[in-house]
Amino acid sequence: MLLLGADGDAPARIGLREGASPEALIEARRALGRALDVQRLPRTEFDRRLSEIYAGAGLAGAAGAQDLDDAGSLDALADDIPAAADLLEAQDDAPVIRLINGLIAEAARSGASDVHIEPFERALRVRFRVDGVMREALSLPARLAPLLVSRVKVMARLDIAERRIPQDGRISLAMGAKALDVRVSTLPARHGERVVMRILDKDHGAFALEELGMPAGVLDAFRAALAVPNGIVLVTGPTGSGKTTTLYAGLERLNDGSRNILTVEDPVEYAVEGVGQTQVNGKVGMTFAAGLRAILRQDPDVVMVGEIRDPETAQIAVQASLTGHLVLSTVHTNDALGAITRLRDMGVESFLLASTVRLLLAQRLIRRLCPHCRQPRAPDALSARLMGAGYAGPLFAAAGCGHCNQTGFNGRIGVYEAVTIDDGLRALIAGGADEDALARAASLSGDWLADSARACVTAGATTPEEALRVVRQESRDHGHV
Repeated sequence: MLLLGADGDAPARIGLREGASPEALIEARRALGRALDVQRLPRTEFDRRLSEIYAGAGLAGAAGAQDLDDAGSLDALADDIPAAADLLEAQDDAPVIRLINGLIAEAARSGASDVHIEPFERALRVRFRVDGVMREALSLPARLAPLLVSRVKVMARLDIAERRIPQDGRISLAMGAKALDVRVSTLPARHGERVVMRILDKDHGAFALEELGMPAGVLDAFRAALAVPNGIVLVTGPTGSGKTTTLYAGLERLNDGSRNILTVEDPVEYAVEGVGQTQVNGKVGMTFAAGLRAILRQDPDVVMVGEIRDPETAQIAVQASLTGHLVLSTVHTNDALGAITRLRDMGVESFLLASTVRLLLAQRLIRRLCPHCRQPRAPDALSARLMGAGYAGPLFAAAGCGHCNQTGFNGRIGVYEAVTIDDGLRALIAGGADEDALARAASLSGDWLADSARACVTAGATTPEEALRVVRQESRDHGHV
């Protein structure tokens, strides 16, 4: 039950969760001493509102996070920190605790994926990565860097005395009904240790394929590849393009209890019920190759490898697909067909690639224009470069409002290209054809990446500048920018 509002002498507005006992309303009526205006809320809506209320008031964590005590803005939290001498003499780290908690709470509220704590000679800069773009959240005196870094290391159970080598840890936190998993990485730098905290919302870990926003052709191609009992499905793209989310959505579709699904990841980002997940640990020799070799002895039907990054992992993945396993993995390449070249560079024979690869899926994430403040604009040289000189259709620019935190963008949408390996491509791959020859013969289940980005601009979902920012490295003659 939530108190949604109590203005003057009007009835108090109460949110009652679906399925909750109405008997609690009697106690609420007694405690408030006024009539009640009851609004029944679905469970998801109730949890969302509860998270918002708690997010404004505080953040509690299993690793030792304290309440924010109605802290307010990050600037106010920073102002609460006294002078360096007073802080050290009193050995009172409560203001630092509130500031760290405030940073994480603000990051979660704004939808940030990462929090960067960066010490420099004259200042300590805190930046958030929101929708794939960095923005400064706070600037603090440089003297505070050791205090903030030490506090984060305590929360992540790292060695606070060790400042010469990188360290990795995790913090489990709760913000109301929202469960957060914070991945912490420290790195020694010239003016102190840099800290990056990756914010993982456990409630958003599981996605259905239909929720990813794939075009119908791409979605059908992905489903068809997942239905094959063996082979390799590769998702390509740079860091932060949503590859792991796509693979998790594929696992959710396959996870019906009839298959043994095992993964080896670096790190395990989201826990998936019913899937055996193993984390890479280089310190003890648990590499991707070692983990993949081990799980193949666990009688799997489906294997997910977080990334194919070395020849040994590539060879084992190919052998696993040849022996009747469906292998899902990612490769860092600019487009779908680049994965073939990358695996060849790792020493995988062309005839083996032709026999095993079923689908190549490339993707990017483009920032979505805020629908509340986007503004029409006239074509210019930049839009002509992307859309063509003769394009006279609708174009929009980012403006900025309260709904999007003055950025002009709110959320991201995916752009995809999917290449199904049919008989024609299989013959070309086996014959060692280069990427351009493969592109000319490719059977696309949709558009190329640049074409997909153009469609987003035409639909008014993004700007030409944003589309070019994401796909500007593509330069093929088959339609890429």
